[in-house]
Amino acid sequence: MTALLLDDVSHSFGDRVALDHLTLDVEPGRVTALIGLNGAGKTTALRALAGRLRPTHGEARILGHNPADLPIDVATRFGHVVDTPLIYPELTVTESLRCSARLHGRPRQAAAPAASAAVGRMGLAPWRHARARTLSMGNRQRLGIACATLHRPTALILDEPTSALDPQGVVLVRELVRELADEGAAVLVSSHHLDEVARVADEIVVLHGGRDVGRLEPGGTDLEQRFFAMVLEADTRNADIRTANARTADTGSLA
Repeated sequence: MTALLLDDVSHSFGDRVALDHLTLDVEPGRVTALIGLNGAGKTTALRALAGRLRPTHGEARILGHNPADLPIDVATRFGHVVDTPLIYPELTVTESLRCSARLHGRPRQAAAPAASAAVGRMGLAPWRHARARTLSMGNRQRLGIACATLHRPTALILDEPTSALDPQGVVLVRELVRELADEGAAVLVSSHHLDEVARVADEIVVLHGGRDVGRLEPGGTDLEQRFFAMVLEADTRNADIRTANARTADTGSLA
């Protein structure tokens, strides 16, 4: 069964088209990276998939269910960090993780060990008793990712997970993502950083203008060159379509 699915999804913000008939699926045990320029539609796609946005057209599915109305047994197998980490500013790092463990269905006696393991896994031991609001941006991001993954989800969505991280944090997230996928999780990651996602992804989907404009092989050469070639080709194709439409409209008005 496809674990993460966007099926012919479109969405607009006023006159701006954010997603244009996007279809995307992620199978269990796979890491799919969604790459694109600013405004390509990456975060909108992930928000639709996480149930934080109802698309104008099409469907999203998490483990076969509508993300806006997940059954409890499905919700406890799902994790996501979209837009900003969902953490509680007044709780300490350890308290945040224990709370997340409980919210993800861990029994009370298992919450403390799960929190402790996540602190170590994400390199947060020096800040285990610090309130989340006092953390640096990078450590808040580490905490958010830890909260979203300590229950070992089988479906995971991460939006720009390494954007604020130092090199050590980047490596920790990379290892965690691959570890979860190797355990059978379906993981969808969005990023601007092609070289970084190429190290962790099984497949790279290029998003431009809200559309899937092609795929890149993570192990291939000249990834950046091929990415920009896809973007340029898509822009050229769109310009040709607009020109053809304009000529048709002019012909119709003359008639």
